[in-house]
Amino acid sequence: MPHRHMRAPLGAALFLSLLAACQSGGLKPLADAGDYAPVGVDTTEQAVDGLTVGHRLMAAGEYELALKAYYRAALHQGMTVDTLSAIGSAKLRLGRMGQAERDLRQAIELDETFVPAWNNLGVALMEQGKYGEAERVFRTAFALDSGESAEIRDNLRLALAKMENPEYSDVYESNFTLVRRGTGEYLILAR
Repeated sequence: MPHRHMRAPLGAALFLSLLAACQSGGLKPLADAGDYAPVGVDTTEQAVDGLTVGHRLMAAGEYELALKAYYRAALHQGMTVDTLSAIGSAKLRLGRMGQAERDLRQAIELDETFVPAWNNLGVALMEQGKYGEAERVFRTAFALDSGESAEIRDNLRLALAKMENPEYSDVYESNFTLVRRGTGEYLILAR
């Protein structure tokens, strides 16, 4: 029974120290903090765009945080082709293939010429073993891009190889995803 007697003084000491902190002289109020008080927010500065934050988080491999940033961007900008494609890309990286496919299809419905959404949809389809449809989607992305992206060409090549031989195991883990960054500039993110 000696343990019970030791807990009482420790509990009483903890209680008294918490009580002292709540007393008027226990903690220094923020107003008296002087130079250490937080400074106000500079409202003249523009906030960083949620899509830009999301793209940076994707590049850093922080896909869950990127998804949250993309949702915040969607709150401010609406569900645009950019936000839907970005949300779909983050879900793709998180392994949520069905959700990514749905979001990317919605992005394409908004803008049938948006190359990143077509490419990312192809990646989602490949991951689900839908090689025939993925090949058609990559072909569309390749045509819309005028064949300028080596990554889309590689994705198309892999889809064709998988269609011919489903056991084809060229390192598909290095697939690419295009994420739109601003107007006309794309950031390639390798998995």
